[in-house]
Amino acid sequence: MSISKTKTSFYRRLYLAHLIDHGIDTVPGILEYTGMPRRTAQDTIKSLSDLDITCTFVQTKGERNRIGHYQISDWGAINKQWIDDNLTEIKSVLDYP
Repeated sequence: MSISKTKTSFYRRLYLAHLIDHGIDTVPGILEYTGMPRRTAQDTIKSLSDLDITCTFVQTKGERNRIGHYQISDWGAINKQWIDDNLTEIKSVLDYP
């Protein structure tokens, strides 16, 4: 069965938001956990706002050069419990751990 690019893009955004919300909240951490390319991770994080998910970068106090982590402050219309309930399916569609 073929999965549409629209669905995989949507699921990838939900999955990354889920990871960020559960403490895998840096680009290096996401790369290590999922194996996805850096550019894909960065572009996906930037595109979370398309789903009205508010994701901001929090600079670590006293650090420079964008040392810090991402944080989800608003899920918009997305029900994060649905993501938890359907995580196995989401990961299967994306072929991510």
